Amino acid sequence: MTNRRQVLAQVQVAMMLLTRLPAGNLTAGNLTGPIPKLRDAAWAFSLVGLGVGVISALGLLLALWLGVPPAVAAGLALSVGILVTGGLHEDGLADLADGFGGGQTRARKLEIMRDSRIGSYGTLALILSVGLRWQALAAIASDSWVWAACALIAVATLSRAGLPAMMVVLPAARDDGLGQQAAGGDWTGAGIAATIGLVAAVILLGPVTGFLAICSAAIACMALGGLAQRQIGGQTGDVLGAAQQVSEIAIWTVLAGVILS
Repeated sequence: MTNRRQVLAQVQVAMMLLTRLPAGNLTAGNLTGPIPKLRDAAWAFSLVGLGVGVISALGLLLALWLGVPPAVAAGLALSVGILVTGGLHEDGLADLADGFGGGQTRARKLEIMRDSRIGSYGTLALILSVGLRWQALAAIASDSWVWAACALIAVATLSRAGLPAMMVVLPAARDDGLGQQAAGGDWTGAGIAATIGLVAAVILLGPVTGFLAICSAAIACMALGGLAQRQIGGQTGDVLGAAQQVSEIAIWTVLAGVILS
């Protein structure tokens, strides 16, 4: 019973962080142990991504069933996902682009990333992110409703599966903030998150397409992680959010090329 409550609490923490869905209240009085730390809940990131993908896929299928053109339905499906997550990952991408693009020193980059205002680099990053994902999903939806729905679920899951590994590998770039809370963790949690993402990709996309999607996500995460290490010496919450976005773009690019070829 104790272990089950702790596992459910970890899922709840992941939901609270990654989505705007109602997740209830989490207090020590409701648990037999301490409230889980963010690093302990990292294994559930891809599980939460699975839920986000299912909601987005349902939105896409409903729009298509109502006769909405595939391009518009794809935009609506992406909008559903952004609403569910509160644009958390998009915000991280914009902050990272502004910081890395506009800062000359490590301290200045971190300062810009903490600024809530968006600059030209962040604006361009968001335009490219939404545009590329929209076009890829629209093209797939025009070809097959089933493929599009499966792709939405697989991408949402897989793009979050590598974040726990980044939390283990990369040190916190700040002494405070989300990145500091997320730093550490263990390879067991990272392995569980990765396994959930890998299984979802293979089941929903098939062995070959799923393998290509997995490779693209892994390369994107490693590239973004390496860039963050060089630029600011580690990870922050913005780095993790940007990694999800870059991974998603990479996966959608591969899927559009493979499915429509």
